[in-house]
Amino acid sequence: MAEILHYTFIQNALLAAIMVSIISGVIGSLVLVNRMTFLTGGIAHSSYGGIGMAIYFGLPIFLGASVFAIFSAILIAFISFKERHRLDIFIGLVWAVGMAIGVLFVDLTPGYNVDLMSYLFGSILAVSREDLLFMTILLIATLLFVHRYYREILAVSYDSEYASLRGINAKLFFTLILIFSALAVVVAIKVVGLILVIALMSIPTYIAEQVSNSLYKMMFIAALLSTLFTLIGLILSYNFDLSSGASIILTAASSLLLFIIVRKIVS
Repeated sequence: MAEILHYTFIQNALLAAIMVSIISGVIGSLVLVNRMTFLTGGIAHSSYGGIGMAIYFGLPIFLGASVFAIFSAILIAFISFKERHRLDIFIGLVWAVGMAIGVLFVDLTPGYNVDLMSYLFGSILAVSREDLLFMTILLIATLLFVHRYYREILAVSYDSEYASLRGINAKLFFTLILIFSALAVVVAIKVVGLILVIALMSIPTYIAEQVSNSLYKMMFIAALLSTLFTLIGLILSYNFDLSSGASIILTAASSLLLFIIVRKIVS
């Protein structure tokens, strides 16, 4: 195992795994406490439209997916403010239309024959230096955002009405959290793929929530757990020649099941 660490693509994969895990742990915690999992799922699948457009126009995949995901996040945030009682319908619409746009643009791309399964289930060994740069910038931006506006995020996440009374722009922070969630989804696609990305953001944060007494601790524990699950999943993937994305998620799911069983026994 140690000898493969000399390969550049393996080094890139490990760096990507660690950075994406930290981002997923921090943003996943915000998604959980704000009850945005369904919203984030809609954004995740709609970002496929950006992937298809990027392929068609010859743009970087992360750029196309990010722009489309951010647009979807802002649209969903706007709808949640205006038509909250119909939100599930609109999320389903954004979800389906985004994926349909992606499929059509890929179909229209002349001579394109790359396996799209890598976007659906992840292809971490294909991480490039440009991908790592994007992940690094997002990681720094995420940590700075949470550090600078932690009190505002905390207030909005647990009681948005009280936060508004305190003069905090709850709608703005709700939208910003959705945008960061969209970008977190985009970078996680490279690691676990579009289909499995919500599991990576949900399972570690659920476990972290059960053993934390503050949002800060929850983020920290979730980031650690996400990193641990990702690295173990990569090791299993390498040793048994399995899909990396599926290995990571099944590692996380098995850990969650073990956590629930142990907790039931202890209590």
